Amino acid sequence: MQNQIVIVGGGAGGLELAALLGRRLGPHEGPRKVVLIDRAIFHLWKPSLHEVAAGSLDSRQEGLDYLMLARRNHFRFMLGEVEGLDPVARRLRLAETRDVEGALLIGARVLNYERLVLATGAGSHLFDTPGAAEHACLLEDVADAEAFHRRLAALFLSSAYDSRRLLRIAIVGAGATGVELATELLEGHAVLSAALDPTERFTLEVTVAEAAPRILGGLPEAVAAKAARALKARGVRLAVGARVTRVRADSLETSVGEIPADLIVWAAGVKAGEINRTFGLATGRLNQFVVDDRLRASAPGVYAMGDCAEAPGPDGRPVPARAQAASQEAAYLARVLTRPGDPEPYHYRDRGSLISLGPGHGLGSLMGGLAGPDFLIEGLVARWAYMALHLEHHRVVVGLRRTVLLALSRLIHRRVSGRLKLH
Repeated sequence: MQNQIVIVGGGAGGLELAALLGRRLGPHEGPRKVVLIDRAIFHLWKPSLHEVAAGSLDSRQEGLDYLMLARRNHFRFMLGEVEGLDPVARRLRLAETRDVEGALLIGARVLNYERLVLATGAGSHLFDTPGAAEHACLLEDVADAEAFHRRLAALFLSSAYDSRRLLRIAIVGAGATGVELATELLEGHAVLSAALDPTERFTLEVTVAEAAPRILGGLPEAVAAKAARALKARGVRLAVGARVTRVRADSLETSVGEIPADLIVWAAGVKAGEINRTFGLATGRLNQFVVDDRLRASAPGVYAMGDCAEAPGPDGRPVPARAQAASQEAAYLARVLTRPGDPEPYHYRDRGSLISLGPGHGLGSLMGGLAGPDFLIEGLVARWAYMALHLEHHRVVVGLRRTVLLALSRLIHRRVSGRLKLH
């Protein structure tokens, strides 16, 4: 069977594209023409991974089942992971799928396509740092976030009975993920401390190491400065200008000295998978697929979007690896793939950035906002705007009514079960 449009990767951009295409084609044409492939069975908005890692979000409750999404949005879902691509024959090779115990579930398969959209995302950039792969936790997907949470929960409990009464966590990278994770860890510790006997309470020391001279390098300086003050007021140690030279099991070696740590998480840099270089397509230095201003890769009929794509930006630099870029590219490709003729170029529009600093707290900048080209917001307004981004993603893939129900369900669940989850 020849599939007209195959999308590889069910992240924010890939899933939104499949949903938009499926709904435009309708219940009769959509499932025949649009296929979404992902190696997981459910979807979680990637900017929420730090909440899963810290234990403030239940991935099983928040996750959206791909099969349910496929049925409601009129596309077909296929569980699998691409291990090879023949762009000349327009053929994908999917690896065999095994369960957690290694038993074979689905054999290797070959899939033909007319047009292919690669939305496989990207992972962490370890910069060849010695010891990073062995000793640092990553937050690239749900499995990573859940593994980190299991270690964190064990350390939270053991620290309450350890003679030191101290837990030290080091975060490498002061981008949005690193800053938001630091905040969630402090919130979780505060909730746990309130439930412990005074004799069992312990100190949590969180250090964020950043090679650049300031945190949140992709955001305006005013936002970064406010965030730095807020983090320091909460006791977070910010080690800026600290390039990590080695990661050990119990410490970071940096250009400004050693940082002791019982748990280390790497949240610095973005780099796509090495397998991208084997697909017969042009790739950049970060293994991203090089695309033109219409998101076309170097082979006919192949497009790339999101974090795995190196797309030309408005200032001559590549479009940044951000959720809003993936969403804009999904909307663009949904038009391109359903309209005949030569498409108009894709233009990335920076809508601003928002950072969550815990319940009721947030910071951000809105580009082209109400008060000039860089309108700063903070506090509850910024926090609500941050939550609205998540809800907008849900609206695209499940509709307005179900998004409202999901938001209410999450609010009620958090009120009943509490903010911190150790299970």
